[in-house]
Amino acid sequence: MKTTTNAPLGKDAIALAGLFLTSGTMHFVRPEPFESMVPRQLPARRGLVYASGALEIACAVGLFVPRTRKVAGLASAALLVGVFPANVVMTTAAKRRLDRKPDDAKRKGYFAATVARLPLQWPMIRTALRAGGVLR
Repeated sequence: MKTTTNAPLGKDAIALAGLFLTSGTMHFVRPEPFESMVPRQLPARRGLVYASGALEIACAVGLFVPRTRKVAGLASAALLVGVFPANVVMTTAAKRRLDRKPDDAKRKGYFAATVARLPLQWPMIRTALRAGGVLR
């Protein structure tokens, strides 16, 4: 059976699009936290934050439009793979902060959340590919 991208989006794909819309908007509203996640080796950190925010918003909108859903699904998956190093940087920085104050409950919670976030990229990638009709 051929997978069609004209079918209504599933709840998981709607949630992914909502996450992209929210996160993408936050890249413009409060870019500073995102800048700290950009690997130091990369230039123009603020520009990269804005670009990734715009890409997240474009992917989200594209997922909702049947004619662009396949491209948006592929782009969403690629974006999630592309930002994975930033998530690793965020986790590494959280670990360094926790090491300075190991009894700080907020730092423990934040570090735990960043660690938990890493493996969540894979189901999000799968959701993007399914939404785009690439996976069943």
